[in-house]
Amino acid sequence: MNGRLECRFDPARVETPCYVVDEGLLEDNLAILADVRRRAGCKVLLALKCFAMHAVFPLLAGTLDGVCASSPHEARLGREEFGPGLGREVHTFAAGYSEADIRELCTTSDHIVFNSFAQLGRFRPLVRKLAAAQSREIELAVRINPEHSEGTTPLYDPCSPGSRLGVRRADFDTDNLDGVTGLHWHNLCEQDADCLERTIEAVERAFADVLPRMRSVNFGGGHHITRPGYDVDKLVDLVTRFKAKWGVEVYLEPGEAVALNAGYLVAEVLDVVRADMPVAIMDSAVPCHMPDVIEMPYRPHVVGSGEPGEKPWTCRIGGPSCLAGDVAGEYSFDHPLSAGDRLVFTDMAIYTMVKTNTFNGIRLPSIHLYNRDRDAMTLVRSFGYEEFKNRLS
Repeated sequence: MNGRLECRFDPARVETPCYVVDEGLLEDNLAILADVRRRAGCKVLLALKCFAMHAVFPLLAGTLDGVCASSPHEARLGREEFGPGLGREVHTFAAGYSEADIRELCTTSDHIVFNSFAQLGRFRPLVRKLAAAQSREIELAVRINPEHSEGTTPLYDPCSPGSRLGVRRADFDTDNLDGVTGLHWHNLCEQDADCLERTIEAVERAFADVLPRMRSVNFGGGHHITRPGYDVDKLVDLVTRFKAKWGVEVYLEPGEAVALNAGYLVAEVLDVVRADMPVAIMDSAVPCHMPDVIEMPYRPHVVGSGEPGEKPWTCRIGGPSCLAGDVAGEYSFDHPLSAGDRLVFTDMAIYTMVKTNTFNGIRLPSIHLYNRDRDAMTLVRSFGYEEFKNRLS
């Protein structure tokens, strides 16, 4: 994960802990995605599993073609909040559906992607019946497993050995495609267009007889399109050539690229204790407010910091929870930290905000939206005891 080395707002303006999403940085990302849509003639969806701050959906819906969801709740959010009345699309994929899921998804989704032919066969008649009752079309698709890995972290590699995600070529039932209009794959994670190029080659080798029968193909997410240095020209060329070769509509469903580097987590130092080195205790808990730091794992950037030993004073930064591993990493600063100092972690809009939890009863961060043109900081939502209490029995 990457992060900008600065922020445009004064962190003293907000109560901590809180997320701050910079509206201008979102607009910068959208400009790049709009250029890709225009030049490649593809459709771009927002992956809600990565970024679901619906307060900015009106802004995003002005550029993007819709959302991709991973559950009935995400699909409903997309239908209700992402450009209602603008004809934006809702695509849904899950590794497995219940009948109740399908009944709800048929009221919210335009495309339903199945993870197996067994589920497709079980629910295809129900989808057709419910779609007909609503006098609308719900397109059916199958997720494939290209059996081509580009990721380096097994936890995030859908094509790793034993993966439950997607149908492998050996199990693909070409005689059972009645009503199926799309294929979907996903195997990238924060990667460049060269990884997509190799993936397309793998898909074309394995599914060349299936592709001409499709109306659309979804290249999934993981395309770091808005990262500095990403080869946008190669992406445009790959999409353009694939569309021309197979006569299909192409979808991309980035999550990170939409909000990459556009969000921050602001925390306050509560204390500095001594262990093998100074440890700054902040009011933000890593497992609660930035769990990917532990799951990925990775070391998030803090504005004004350096690598350990790079600057005069080095410390470890951790949170207030009881988890021994509630640690963001080791950092160096020009001056020692003390109680009351503000810490600004970068690139905290993506995944972090959707994964927050209330372990230890720690309060969820509030959410702010910053407008750089007006230098306006707006509180979008704050959380308290009721959010903690009401999610429990």
